[in-house]
Amino acid sequence: MKTNVVPFGPVNIGGSKFAVIAGPCSIESEDQLLSTAKFVKESGASILRGGVYKLRTSPKSFQGLGKSAFDLVRLVKQETNMPFISEVTDPRQISDLYDLVEVFQVGSRNMHNYELLKELGKTDKPILLKRGLAGLVKEWLLAADYITEQGNEKVVLCERGIRTFETVTRNTFDINAIAHVKQFTNFPVIADPSHGTGVKELIAPISMAAVAAGCDGLILEVHPNPSEAKSDGHQALKFDEFEKIMTDLKKLLPVFDKTI
Repeated sequence: MKTNVVPFGPVNIGGSKFAVIAGPCSIESEDQLLSTAKFVKESGASILRGGVYKLRTSPKSFQGLGKSAFDLVRLVKQETNMPFISEVTDPRQISDLYDLVEVFQVGSRNMHNYELLKELGKTDKPILLKRGLAGLVKEWLLAADYITEQGNEKVVLCERGIRTFETVTRNTFDINAIAHVKQFTNFPVIADPSHGTGVKELIAPISMAAVAAGCDGLILEVHPNPSEAKSDGHQALKFDEFEKIMTDLKKLLPVFDKTI
């Protein structure tokens, strides 16, 4: 089935170009975001990620800088000229984030937040829809329908692993889901091996497996000093680890008629 092409700013998702979205889980400071943005761009990433608002399991965990991150994002976007994607966690944030992001991300916890999905469906921004913690593929596709039914067809799905009985990894990354979506729907698919494994040593091989399964891009967590990260440091790639993945991707992608 032919895949839709969805523009993430100047970057098309779903065509012959393979998109790499990279950046920190949470925005912590100007230096952290700017240094990461510059490095991932130099290595071949085309879209910058960074959490402004963060939904965390514990209310005592870092919840993101919120609006105080907006000026940092504007500065970094101006410096790097990269499109920016960030998670929206509440319908009331849509208007605040609208001029800041090129793409709205719906996190795993909000796949079933149908009121949020409907409000995003009324916008003209692309939406990256992550699969829920234990969402069936059918439920994931129906969640996408909540967006498209409101008139916004610019939806890209993101496989980020699901919760199963297995505990050796943070989640169980579902290669089957990527192949199924590519075979039976028109939606482009981004793979998130950072959350899909939660083990940074596994991110590289799972990234390559996702390419073989047909994904249209990757979203990866990268941090200049993961041991000091305020969220998800255990699964964040160091700069040299990210660079190695990009080098390997450039070798693998031509086999599947794709390029960075």
